[in-house]
Amino acid sequence: GSEMCIRDRGRESVKIIGLSFTKTLYICHMILNKDTAKKTAELLLQIKAIKLSPNDPFTWASGWNSPIYCDNRITLSYPAVRVFLKEEIAKIVEQQHGKPDVIAGVATGAIAIGILVAQELGVPFIYVRPEPKKHGRKNQIEGHLDSGQNVVVIEDLISTGASSLNAVAALKEAGAVVKGMVAIFTYGFDLATENFKDKNIDLVTLSNYDNLLEQALESSYISEKELSTLHEWRREPSTWKQ
Repeated sequence: GSEMCIRDRGRESVKIIGLSFTKTLYICHMILNKDTAKKTAELLLQIKAIKLSPNDPFTWASGWNSPIYCDNRITLSYPAVRVFLKEEIAKIVEQQHGKPDVIAGVATGAIAIGILVAQELGVPFIYVRPEPKKHGRKNQIEGHLDSGQNVVVIEDLISTGASSLNAVAALKEAGAVVKGMVAIFTYGFDLATENFKDKNIDLVTLSNYDNLLEQALESSYISEKELSTLHEWRREPSTWKQ
């Protein structure tokens, strides 16, 4: 899709891009490495963190019918997968942003993977709730954050980007310098691309919908016929099979 920018010539080109195009990076939902994107997709399919069911669709909380369901929390039950995700995300954080002062996870789905990444980088960890707690200190951000600290946000899944960007807003309000976001997977909706562009937030994901479908077809999780159904859904997800 047009929202994809594949840059897999390795670290050097990324550095050059980082220096000369810092202002334009946010325009693309970037995949930095095609091999990583396909391996991530394969692992998520193997452990059924991503399920594809074009003929018997899922119903999302939003009311959308969908041929795909993604629950990346399942990755936590598989140590080898968990380690792979932790190492790959940490690598991207350092490549794109250097070592941040703090890693922030978006509650609740990205708290665990966020902690793993923070541990890998040896930096403090905080997490951001969807809204302030109703009792006690009424925190929206849990953990210690100083104004002016550089933060990279970790997310497990990007659909519209609304909840992820809500967390970014809370961090900025608390004085954080949000360097960008790294997520495990994105559906690559145009709406998400627009939302991130609008807020000028650099998003890199380990894998995405296009790489997932490519891998699913290669590994015979889906047929050619099912592939076209899956492409159809991504074009008009809100009205598909309504």
